[in-house]
This record gives sequence, C-alpha cells and structure tokens, in this order.
Amino acid sequence: MIKTLAAQIRQYKRSTLLTPLFTILEVVMEVLIPFVTATIIDKGINGNNGEGDLPTVFIYGGVMIVMAFLSLTFGVLAGKFAANASAGFACNLRDAMFSNIQTFSFSNIDKYSTAGLVTRMTTDVTNLQNAFQMIIRIAVRAPIMLISSVVMCVIINPGISLIFLGALVVLGTVLVLIVSKATKVFDKVFTKYDDLNASVQENISGIRVVKGFVREGHENEKFVGASGNLYKMFVSAEKIISWNQPVMMFVIYACILLISWFGAQFIVGGTMTTGELTSMFSYIMNALMSLMMLSMIFVMLTMSVASARRICEVLNEKTDITNPADPIMEIPDGSIDFDHVNFAYKHSSELLREKTDADGGEEILTDIDLHIHAGETIGIIGGTGCGKSTFASLISRLYDVDSGEVRVGGTDVRKYDLELLRDKVAVVLQKNVLFSGTILDNLRWGNENATEEECMEACRLACADEFIEKMPDGYNTRIEQGGSNVSGGQKQRLCIARALLKSPKILILDDSTSAVDTATDAKIRQAFAQKIPGTTKLIIAQRISSVQDADRIIVMDDGRICGFDTHENLLKNNKIYSEIYTIQTQSGGDFDKTNE
Repeated sequence: MIKTLAAQIRQYKRSTLLTPLFTILEVVMEVLIPFVTATIIDKGINGNNGEGDLPTVFIYGGVMIVMAFLSLTFGVLAGKFAANASAGFACNLRDAMFSNIQTFSFSNIDKYSTAGLVTRMTTDVTNLQNAFQMIIRIAVRAPIMLISSVVMCVIINPGISLIFLGALVVLGTVLVLIVSKATKVFDKVFTKYDDLNASVQENISGIRVVKGFVREGHENEKFVGASGNLYKMFVSAEKIISWNQPVMMFVIYACILLISWFGAQFIVGGTMTTGELTSMFSYIMNALMSLMMLSMIFVMLTMSVASARRICEVLNEKTDITNPADPIMEIPDGSIDFDHVNFAYKHSSELLREKTDADGGEEILTDIDLHIHAGETIGIIGGTGCGKSTFASLISRLYDVDSGEVRVGGTDVRKYDLELLRDKVAVVLQKNVLFSGTILDNLRWGNENATEEECMEACRLACADEFIEKMPDGYNTRIEQGGSNVSGGQKQRLCIARALLKSPKILILDDSTSAVDTATDAKIRQAFAQKIPGTTKLIIAQRISSVQDADRIIVMDDGRICGFDTHENLLKNNKIYSEIYTIQTQSGGDFDKTNE
C-alpha cells in the first residue's frame, strides 16, 4: 500500500524532501532559543554580581532575534513546501484513480458503486492529503522537538527531569488509550460517507421522479438518516478525542507546580540558576505539546489508513480486458459468430458484495451458438433479464466470454485492437447518456473530426433532424448535463446518430428506440436498410413491431437461444415468439403516438 501511494508523489519529491529539512532547521532554532534566554538571565540580568551586564543582554538579545527570525523563515518555507507536496500528491492520486477507472472493463466497474468511487476521489483523497502534510511536517517536528527538549532538560538538571519524564509516561499511556479507542470508531466512519453520497446522487439524478411522486419528505428522511449515522459516529469518536486536552493540561500544570517547587529548592541551595529553571519550563512545554501533536498524528493516520486502503483498491485494480500483444488492426466485414459461448458475471457490485459470492456468479448465457452474415438485420427479442444486453456486450468485448468464442469478421474479438473493435462495433446502450455541450459536441463523440454536414446526415438517418431544426439554435443548441432538456425519444435518436458517425461495421441498438413512437421507429429502420445496407444491424427490442421486418430474429429465454428464424417461421414454429406476438397484437400492440 505504501509503495502504491508513494509512487504518486512523482514530481513533488523535491518539495517532499525539503519540507522535513526546513522543519528540522526550524526545530533547532526553537530548541536553542530557551538556552540563549537562560544565558541572558544568568549572565546579563543577574550578571556582574547582581548589578546586570547590559552589553551581554544586547549581544545575546541580538542572537535571539536572529534565531527567532531564522526559525520563522524556516517555518514558512516548511509550510510552503508541505502545502505544495500534499496538494500535488492529492492531485496525482485523483488523476491516477480517474485514469485507471477509464481503463476498467464493465466487470471491473461492477465491483464498485458510483457513490463509493466518488467518495474515494473526494473525501478519501482529502484525508490522505491532510495526513501526508502532517507526516512530512508535524510528524517530523513533534518527535524531534520532544527528544531535543528531553535531552536539554536532562542536561540542565537530571533530578528535576525525572518529574518531567514520569509525566511523559503518564500522558503517553493515557493518549495511547484514547487514540486506540477512537481509531475503532474512525475505521467505520468512511463507509457511511458512501451511503451519504449515494443518497445525494440518487436524489439529484432522479429529482423529476421525486417531485412527480411528491416524495421530497421521504428523500429528506433518507438523507437525514444517512447524515445522522455519520454524525453519531463522528460525535462518538470526538467524545473520546476530547479527553486529550484536559488530560494534557492537567499533566502540564502538575509538572509546572512540581518543578516550580523543587526548582525553587535547588535555586535556594545554589545548584540551579533562575535562567536554567526558566529554560526548563520552556522545554517542558515544548515536549508536552509535541506529545499532544503526536497523539493527533496517530488519530489522523488511523483515519487515513482506511482511506488509503480504499484508494489503493482502485489504483491496484487491473482491467481484465486488455489488448493482445500483436493486435489485428483491420476488421474485414460485419459478420458475427457465436461458437458455443457461455458467460457469467464474475463480480457483484460493491453494495451487494457481502451478500453474494464475489468470485462467481449466476450463468447469464448458456451455449450460445449462431452465425450472422455481414449486412444482415437481426432482431433480438425476449423477456426482461433473459441476457439480450449481455449478448450484445460480448460482441464489442465489453465483457469477455467464459468459454467458447465470439468472432467478428471471422476472427476472435480478443485478437483485435480494442479501440478498433469498439470503433467498428457501435453500441447504443439502453441507458442513453448525453454530455454537457452543444448537439454537435455530443454527435462528434462518434467522430471528433466529423463535419457539420456529416453530423446532419447521421441525424437524418436517425430521424433526429426533424426536432433539431425546430430548436432555436439548431445543431448549436446546448444540451444540459445528462440531456435533461431533451425528451427520452430525442435523446435516443441523438445517441443513434452519434453511433452512426463511427461508420461502424456492426450497429447494435439495445432497446434504443423504446421511447420513440412506432412511426418514427419504422422510418429509422427503413433509413438503415436503404443507406447502410452493408452494416450488420442488431436490434434488441421489447416490441414485435421493432423486429418483425428484420432478416432474422433471435428469440432468447433464460440465457439460451430458443429460436432464430424469420418472423413468419417463428410465428409458426416458436411458442414463445408467437405468444409475445399474440399478447402485443391482441392488447392493441403499441400505443406510441408522436408527441414531439
């Protein structure tokens, strides 16, 4: 874990090394100042047989001013470099996590909740940033100051130092007990942040549904519950930590009283000077405050260890889908072959991991064996959860098969360059996503170099031009985050147009016209047949009308292919297909009306 995190310091190594250096110099100056103060008192103020020695006061006073200025300078430089190193370290952590997440396959992403990843990149990184700054500055300063102060006390008066050392043992024992109890609570705190972030994210993304069903009160209760749990755990930990200050002050005042009493006896006896007693008080305060700092460092480190584990989990996650050593860089055609394919999800999501086996899963696809010719239009139909979307995901290698082969253009998809494969196998997923920016910006996700005319042609094929032209700014109309200012059907058509700009060999529409009325759906399919006849088209749908004109139709049930034929033959020979057809047609079929 330490090696993983240390690798993210990178260009901030210089600041990381300079911070403890200047911190040590700062401590040296602070340790010497009480020694100079004692000299001023003993040789300057009380010197010359009690009449005072003004030149000595000026000389050592000047030395003390210079040392104080140097201590201030070293402290400022240490703080500056510590801030630079810690902020840079946090920036590198976020960049590294985000970059690694971009390489994840769907199976890698399935391990984590969205809220969990957000918490890691925000709260957890901030905890590590604070801990890192404390490690390179406070964790260097506190022990050096503690040891130096103890040594100076022993040099000044070994007898009185025993009182001080006894106080250190008592205070250290109490602080260890306090920290050990508090850390157990802090270990549990950060999992609660995930619940809080999940509540906020879910509410904001579904705010229209919340308002539509007047469930604001229910959502408030959920948030208050998640926030309340976090509050209770922090209060519980802070109650324990709050004992630090009173115990610390009790020990300090007890030390001062005891050392004052015994110090006065030594001064009267002539074995100790006033200056030495004064400097000893300074060293005692420095040592006890350093011990207090160390206790807070332990608390911060305990909090950050939990965060560090969660961050390293993401940083060390390796994608299970990688490019082959010598990838094929050309796909000859859009033919698709499934050769006795079996597939099961390997990992449950982070939220369900405790309830399921993280190393295995229920088989989703079983013995899929079929062959699709280039340029064919294939419909895929079946009940919810039968494996239709998973089937499509294997073609673009969003997941890898457990056994068997998926071939595109006659070659196993695992032999192609990943970028090439996903560029030529365009998938319009069930959950359509648009990003902040203009319509043209979103369309050019399919081809960043596409001209405006090419974008317009893709929109005509997807029947998106009709509503775009009615917008005030046309193709320069701004899309809000998540496409919240366009309807579901408009969003689907824009996503289809975006996929078409990739000029794919294979186009997969995963229930991507479900929010489009039947007339527009038919126009899209007709445009595909006329304008991109060489592209293999897979249309996953719930309604018969979307697939009945396909060259062939795949009927899926419980992860198996139970029919693969034309519409007419399936009606005659396939019970499941005929039942779906009968139910949809007898109940009036589709009720979509153009309302845009």
